[in-house]
Amino acid sequence: MIHINIGSNLNSKHGTKFKNISIAINLLIDAKLKIKKISNFYETPSYPNKKLPKFANIGLLAEYYLDHTKLIKEISLIEKKIGRVKSMRNDPRVCDIDIIDFNGLIKKDKLLKLPHPRSHIRNFVLYPIKEIDPKWIHPFFKKNVDFLINQLSQNSRIEITRLRKSVII
Repeated sequence: MIHINIGSNLNSKHGTKFKNISIAINLLIDAKLKIKKISNFYETPSYPNKKLPKFANIGLLAEYYLDHTKLIKEISLIEKKIGRVKSMRNDPRVCDIDIIDFNGLIKKDKLLKLPHPRSHIRNFVLYPIKEIDPKWIHPFFKKNVDFLINQLSQNSRIEITRLRKSVII
């Protein structure tokens, strides 16, 4: 199974940050990603500057019958279609799509690092995974999602909010 995380903290020409994420999911479906589960939206402060707009994130559990290099190229095109402009690290963005885990593959090259190198320390990645795949085990660290959440700081565990809002596709 494949885990993908999609986030947004800016409106775009398409609408709100929530609309951006919904559009991204529909474009992933068009790119032959077979979605099995979608988490609720989660909201977190921007990092490191908490004065910037809050992020909305969702997690996807999916299957993909092509390889990871094809998927990362599709993701890059989708981000551009929605209006993402590459900027400084941690800057606000209309769409950010990350492959968290691609069928347990461990890989590191200039195009992609799998699993995502910071997935185990990000609340906005771990909580959606816990919702849609509670038995998930990190491919590199071999630790389950509950263990990884318990390793987060207390602040990181309380500054995330599960919204009563679902993706519209």
